[in-house]
Amino acid sequence: MPKYIFITGGVVSSLGKGVASASIANILESRGFKVNLIKCDPYINVDPGTMNPYQHGEVYVTEDGAETDLDLGHYERFSSFVATKENNITTGKVYFSVIKKERRGEFLGGTVQVIPHITDEIKSLIKQASANRRCNVVLVEVGGTVGDIESLPFLEAIRQLKLELGRNKAINIHMSLVPYIKAAAELKTKPTQHSVGKLREIGIQPDIILCRTEYPLAKEVRKKIALFCNVEEEAVVQAIDVPEIYQIPLVYNKEGLDDLLLKKLNLKGHNGGFEHWRGNVVDNLLNPEKTVDIAVVGKYIQLQDAYKSIYESLKHGGIPGKIKVQIKKIDSEDLEKKNIEELFAGIQGILIPGGFGVRGIEGKINAIQYAREHRIPFFGICLGMQLAVVEFARNVYGYTEANSTEFDAKTKYPVIDLLKEQRKEIDMGGTMRLGAYPCRIKAGSTAYTVYGKPLVYERHRHRYEFNNKFREKFVEKGMIFSGIYSTKDLVEIVEIKDHPWFIGVQFHPEFKSKPDRPHPLFRSFIEAATRTPGDFQG
Repeated sequence: MPKYIFITGGVVSSLGKGVASASIANILESRGFKVNLIKCDPYINVDPGTMNPYQHGEVYVTEDGAETDLDLGHYERFSSFVATKENNITTGKVYFSVIKKERRGEFLGGTVQVIPHITDEIKSLIKQASANRRCNVVLVEVGGTVGDIESLPFLEAIRQLKLELGRNKAINIHMSLVPYIKAAAELKTKPTQHSVGKLREIGIQPDIILCRTEYPLAKEVRKKIALFCNVEEEAVVQAIDVPEIYQIPLVYNKEGLDDLLLKKLNLKGHNGGFEHWRGNVVDNLLNPEKTVDIAVVGKYIQLQDAYKSIYESLKHGGIPGKIKVQIKKIDSEDLEKKNIEELFAGIQGILIPGGFGVRGIEGKINAIQYAREHRIPFFGICLGMQLAVVEFARNVYGYTEANSTEFDAKTKYPVIDLLKEQRKEIDMGGTMRLGAYPCRIKAGSTAYTVYGKPLVYERHRHRYEFNNKFREKFVEKGMIFSGIYSTKDLVEIVEIKDHPWFIGVQFHPEFKSKPDRPHPLFRSFIEAATRTPGDFQG
């Protein structure tokens, strides 16, 4: 039976529990353990697939096609863990399952209640998520903040589960904020005391307190937290802010968190092997030898988390070459009304990410035309690929009214369109083309040079596809269809002849990039963006 680590948060939201959980997974793997990670989300949506990015951030897609919380992206980037639909448990999923059981008469006429039925379902889903995995440690992150009404069933479930598992089989880590009050010039422990007090009222005593802080915790501060929160002083662990999130596993190791975890869980592992992470990731990030300026043109750029995996993957692309990627976020609507030359001044590469809805679409098309005509490396992802096709149809082939039927259902030239099976769908949740699909790469193409192999598997999240009626016409004008999903003859990758680097992909490569293993498309894109126009001519 695996050991369990339950991770909760207090004082404020957005403390970084997801990154903390991922970093703990990293240090445990470095000590020789296999980990599994589960995110419990208190919202009543079954999954985040229908949620606005402004509210929830990006939707992270797993290999098996689940639409999940973005924290699962952190889990995969920091470790060798591969997420599935079982690794994201929501209140909606829990209640949906319990209600279906009630309708089938599985509760034998009894009254269905939060305790025991909802809490039992949560415990069952947590156990089920690890039942088919051979792992040593399961990390369970409970979303939200202690004190939230929505989180109570999850907290009660992990309280019960720890009791059932027994001594040395499970521990609780509570992450809290230790704020610095500038006027008093001191760190304040009272919010953490109150947060832990609230947790103890629920029946959970933390074994380790992870203190998020801007400034180092003095010994006196640690002693105070330990005293009033009923933990050993060594169990008060500093989680200080760092320039790069990929430093966090090294910070935790320096704080002795890995040794503490092994002690609390009665585990024996080998000495930590952090040389690979330090040398191939952190050192390269902190000591870049050159910089590159990349424009990300999107419609949700005001929220950092809306394109989280995109930003991280761009960063990954520069790590091997010690290239610092400087991202300029451009609102696509600005490209419909402002000077495009000024907005792209100094930009060495342009990326258009995925998205839905007509707002800002023409601005993205303007950006693609600018990249094509000015020979700037261009990377289009999902919607970015579809709009590259629309731009090509309008400005190269001459179909000035070309569009996607997502934005103009009556367009004369539907170069992007719904598949027949998608037209029948009524439900919005979980009905897109989701998860990993095979893509056959054309020999001699830029994509083949990038991947170095003829077959790859990439993750999808979309409804609309390239309309094959236009394929031959576009080939005549210089578009290359370099990646195909052979089973249904669907276009996965497009390129343009006689351009330094112009690739659009229907899938989401950002979901498979890691800091120590950058996705080849992002790495190639960043390398192309660092070259000068003269290099391209040569």
